[in-house]
Amino acid sequence: MTTQEKLAQLYGLWAGASADGAEVAPHQHDMDAPPTLSELLPYGLGQLTRPFGTIPVDPALGALSLMRTQERIAGAHRFGVPAMAHDECLAGFAAWGATTYPVPLSWGASFDPDLVREMAGAIGRDMRSVGLHQGLAPVLDVVRDARWGRVEETIGEDPYLIGTVATAYVRGLESAGVVATLKHFAGYSASRGGRNLAPVGMGPRELADVVLPPFEMAVREGGVRSVMSAYNDIDGVPCAADERLLTELLRDTWGFEGTVVADYFGIAFLRTLHGVAGDWAQAATAALTAGVDVELPTVKTFGQPLRDAIADGRLPREALDRAVRRVLTQKAGLGLLDPEWSARPTALAGADLDDPERLRGTVTLDSPAHRDISRRLAERSVILLRNDGTLPLAGRTGPGGAGPARIALIGPQAESATAVLGCYSFPLHVGPQHPGVPVGIELPTLREALAAEFPRSEIVTVAATGIDTPAPSDGFTEAVQAARAADAVVVALGDRAGLFGRGTSGEGCDAETLDLPGAQGPLLDAVLDAVRGTGTRVVVTLLSGRPYVLGRAVTEAGAIVQAFFPGQEGTPAVAGVLSGRINPSGRLPVSVPRLPGAQPSTYLAAPLARASDVSSIDPTPAFGFGHGLTYTSFTWSELTTGDPLPPTDGAAELSFTVTNTGGRAGAEVVQLYLHDPVASVVQPVQRLIGYVRLPLEAGERARVTVTVPADLASFTGRDGRRTVEPGALELRLAASSTDVRLTAALTLTGPVRYVDHTRALHATFAVHTLPDIP
Repeated sequence: MTTQEKLAQLYGLWAGASADGAEVAPHQHDMDAPPTLSELLPYGLGQLTRPFGTIPVDPALGALSLMRTQERIAGAHRFGVPAMAHDECLAGFAAWGATTYPVPLSWGASFDPDLVREMAGAIGRDMRSVGLHQGLAPVLDVVRDARWGRVEETIGEDPYLIGTVATAYVRGLESAGVVATLKHFAGYSASRGGRNLAPVGMGPRELADVVLPPFEMAVREGGVRSVMSAYNDIDGVPCAADERLLTELLRDTWGFEGTVVADYFGIAFLRTLHGVAGDWAQAATAALTAGVDVELPTVKTFGQPLRDAIADGRLPREALDRAVRRVLTQKAGLGLLDPEWSARPTALAGADLDDPERLRGTVTLDSPAHRDISRRLAERSVILLRNDGTLPLAGRTGPGGAGPARIALIGPQAESATAVLGCYSFPLHVGPQHPGVPVGIELPTLREALAAEFPRSEIVTVAATGIDTPAPSDGFTEAVQAARAADAVVVALGDRAGLFGRGTSGEGCDAETLDLPGAQGPLLDAVLDAVRGTGTRVVVTLLSGRPYVLGRAVTEAGAIVQAFFPGQEGTPAVAGVLSGRINPSGRLPVSVPRLPGAQPSTYLAAPLARASDVSSIDPTPAFGFGHGLTYTSFTWSELTTGDPLPPTDGAAELSFTVTNTGGRAGAEVVQLYLHDPVASVVQPVQRLIGYVRLPLEAGERARVTVTVPADLASFTGRDGRRTVEPGALELRLAASSTDVRLTAALTLTGPVRYVDHTRALHATFAVHTLPDIP
């Protein structure tokens, strides 16, 4: 291959599929005007960017458009190499008419990696069926400051939870033949002030012990084939130009063999935002040398500037060949270099392609089976934060039957169809640019879901305010009147997902404080005041992308139900929890703050980060990480332990019994935390090292045995090596980070031990059902 042919494999073209099945057209994005496909051929093309995620296009016609484009690319190149096509798939395949699933924060709330893997497999099969090869997900960023707008895209604030759930997603997507992409590598969510695309200041220990472990797990155990470099710098070194991160750690230490792709425009940002490159050639050289293989979304620096750098000796040809070899190896693994390769995707197998209009509507990306997965994940991710007996509402019946006679539904989320969607869902990511195009999927509002759940109840709806309307409005008076006249009040609050300031949650939609957006806080207080002393209970529901301060509702509301953008089946899931049809089993993947100004704060904190007598700010959360209630009850008992003095290269073993002592089936989430009271460097008070979701019928008991390798007590020591130290530990078996049920004390014995990337990452749980309670 010539230098120009090699370079062509290392960049993409942002090209949306044609709505009439013709070839893709370059996308006019906010950066420079992109080249045309004709300008790039006949040298070849490495990537096609977002053929389905750029404009609304019928799935069959989009597949036809991509097929015709691939035929042209391969036909114009002397080696016949097609492009890899990628799209977004964070909360479902980001295409018009595709199923929208709960956002990643809800995946974390489910504590159910198996179901997340099933979801990812469904997403991957849809993508592969229409000709796509790579998905830009999952996000493995660890929440460090909930004001950050992209919290909804994360799985939570705990590295172990993120690692296990993200690895499950990777396995699911890769099982469908689609390349998963870990992002954003690394530290993107730890920005100062919770601002998007902002500097990151952290020490090497926080990087090693908090930020990197989810990526390490996904690389080691997920079979992932791509990683996306992050926009940010860490202590002055941009990730896209960090050879220690992208080559020495990722490849040389962890053994990653896939491709590293740049976040969109990230290489150009080395010059325009970071100021570490004086021209485009210098930016390209820095990125390629560090280990970035592919420039996305469209060629900018990896074209002529990189060619010039090679020609004048600034970049050795070996660096170019290394990246090209990785890209072509990946294409070969996808079958793109096979002699029998065909551009025709399986979705169009047997179809008559001569009349594109006859194809319209023949490919569905929102099947009943996929909606069922979305429904199950939504139901398992709804979190009951508080309940004084108000819920389920089906037990508070009026004269007509199951449910209150009159329900006042108050708040800006009451009749918003898109209240359940995150910013990377197609209807909110692309849809606003095409206001005349139908959304393409069924999105029942919360009012519609409640009407279906309580068909005999009268539902009175008052929006009262907008999501981010800054001041109380005349609607408050109507809301107060409706609350006073109701048998039950449901307050519908939350976020509007959007991009770059067009929402209250999402990329570029950072929050100054964690007060509820707009006038929603005052509205909630007005409703609580309206029903005080009347016996009417208030249920607060939140459809949001981050946790918010809930003020008086924490102690005065009858119940609080949190759902993090739960997807197209989300409002029926919330309504089902309110009625009692669904027994809630979600757990908080992020802490819910008590005060709006206590950020940044997460449960994964050292003793000095907790409340004290020497600071006027109390960061204690209203509801801690892992918290969630159900409509049944569980007791934990009969703890036994193995050797209380395991060696530093050994393991501890615990056994205990969990019993469903309530009157209905439910799921307990057993969480295992490690507390290290004395260590050579400061440790968090506790950290999650394992969990298991435990469904039990009423009266059912299970004996749970946990084996905990001493490796899980390792941390980065003063010398930068990962260390297992002898000494006392506590293993805390808990229903949440704030609700420890059983504690086992042990002492690791023997010498200090150093471990590496081959260490054990998991405790193992064995569950054995016992006879029911007599």
